[in-house]
Amino acid sequence: MSSELIQSIINVLSWTVLIYMILVILFYSSLYLISAQMVRKQRFRRKESSYLPLMRSLYTRPVSILVPAYNEEYTIITSVQALLALDYPEHEVIVINDGSSDGTIEQLFKTYELEKDLRFPRILIGSKPVKAVYRSRIDARLIVIDKENGGKADALNAGIDYSSYPYFCSLDADSVLERDALLKVMKPIVESDEEVVATCGSIFLVNGCTIEGGEIVEIRTPKQRIVLMQMIEYFRAFLFGRLGLSRFNLLLIVSGAFGLFQKDIVVKAGGYKEGLVGEDMELVVRLHRYMKENQLNKRIEYVPSPVCWTQAPETMEVLRSQRTRWHRGLAETLWAHKRMIGNPRYGFVGSVSMLYFFLIELLGPIVELIGYFIIPLNLLVGTLNFEFGIVLLTVALLYGSLLSAGAVLLEEWTMHRFKNVKELIRLYLWSLTESFWYRPILVFFKLGGLIQFMTGRGQWGKMERQRLDEVAATDEKIK
Repeated sequence: MSSELIQSIINVLSWTVLIYMILVILFYSSLYLISAQMVRKQRFRRKESSYLPLMRSLYTRPVSILVPAYNEEYTIITSVQALLALDYPEHEVIVINDGSSDGTIEQLFKTYELEKDLRFPRILIGSKPVKAVYRSRIDARLIVIDKENGGKADALNAGIDYSSYPYFCSLDADSVLERDALLKVMKPIVESDEEVVATCGSIFLVNGCTIEGGEIVEIRTPKQRIVLMQMIEYFRAFLFGRLGLSRFNLLLIVSGAFGLFQKDIVVKAGGYKEGLVGEDMELVVRLHRYMKENQLNKRIEYVPSPVCWTQAPETMEVLRSQRTRWHRGLAETLWAHKRMIGNPRYGFVGSVSMLYFFLIELLGPIVELIGYFIIPLNLLVGTLNFEFGIVLLTVALLYGSLLSAGAVLLEEWTMHRFKNVKELIRLYLWSLTESFWYRPILVFFKLGGLIQFMTGRGQWGKMERQRLDEVAATDEKIK
């Protein structure tokens, strides 16, 4: 291969990376401006008092909270305590023990005095065999389903079959909802006269916080740098990523950690699909597809104020396993619904949202990896002039850092949860370092997920849990 051809290839790659990153920055900046405008409007609405009438309203629908649990003995009790204490007029908590091999169900028996319950399912979707159904003697709102292991999607389908109410909320077993979170995610459904069929709230990290009786009593930033960067990343993903997409009914992800759905439409769409690691995103994409193909004028919305607190990986190995799995799940979902990508038949969901997730979220790590090597390669071959190199390097560094810094500021403007100014400054300063170390790490993790998808390999991976009331204590030891 001649040197001229090599130089031409390098130049093409350089310009491709530069144009790609500029377009991505413009897209994200647009989302940021849209989100900031929406936040500004919400700040001038009525505050907490606007949710109080929902407690007494006849239009506030009862909700079944589904908690799939597999080996969650360290977190399940704290999570159930928080769910039973929610400010909501009528709800039930259904824990689905998905063949746990630890003491998950024993903890529930010990704490809530379970007894067998004669509850028969409406087989709407189907699941692996259920061994027994129990109800708590202490609080009759708690139902425990003990079934054979079938995975998270299968457990959720079982919960839907056994649920009593027209709406269900899917929740991870290591999650803690704020007391008014369920009211807040239900509000768009009530106000839209059920035009909204699914909603979700924000996911914040419990690492570093203090929990008592299933409630967050003190919010602090985690001391581990890897967890701190995940917190910043969550701000960016939720507060202007999902909020901006939600504005135009383009939201494709309702997190499995906290999402509220109209049961009837989920059943008609086929329930959760088994055998995928991204069952939450796949369900939302299928709901959009079902609504477009059946010409239903329905919406899926993100509500920033309700918050679900969950644990984040505290080691690089667990983070790698999680992000590899997430990216593999994204690839599986896009492949399963590939006919929607760029297809105008599905409106802006197909021509904008699906295209965005394919070009930016799925293929983005490949372009970024090329970008990391293109500047030194240019210098080595001698094809890079100084001005172009400065522009490419500046864009590469601004790609994530300034957007993340903006997300921290948006969080402070929206939520104002961090009362300590030093912690807020710490968050902001660390957000500016993202492109120098954290983002490249994620790029390699995501590429691993893409390789697993293409080769048909990969496992679910293990998320190491701690007792939720011990997470903060562990964080204190790191100081």
